Amino acid sequence: MQIRSILLPTDFSECGNYALSYATSLARRFGASIICVHVIEPMVTTVGYSGMTEPLPIADITDQLEDSAERELPKFAEGEECVGLKVEQLIVHGEAASEIVRVAKDRKVDLIVISSHGRTGLGRILFGSTAEAVVRHASCPVLVVKPSQEEQGP
Repeated sequence: MQIRSILLPTDFSECGNYALSYATSLARRFGASIICVHVIEPMVTTVGYSGMTEPLPIADITDQLEDSAERELPKFAEGEECVGLKVEQLIVHGEAASEIVRVAKDRKVDLIVISSHGRTGLGRILFGSTAEAVVRHASCPVLVVKPSQEEQGP
């Protein structure tokens, strides 16, 4: 098996970033490059009145999310663990799992290294599992990294 490029999706959460050390270790071992991707998911409007102040327009919220991602992705991709590696940073818009799979296919990556938040039961039903959907639909191997019980919390 030859690994030349690794796709590393991140949502900048502590749990979501757990896969970083695995991806960098594999990249060093195989001399591979890493593509760090952050997906900005579409905003869903709600219907109703809350009595609160007028909400920000969705375009403004999306712009704020993009600005935040543009600040956080370099911190993540240029951090200590990535020193000496070729790391590309990418921000895309859409549904997380389908965008991760699309980027992997478009960039012809050899491996996706993704964190699992380890949700079970109702949490998994409500939030779904991006990692599970990526495993189901990706055309390349996927390494799902699950934090230990202590790191997941209660």
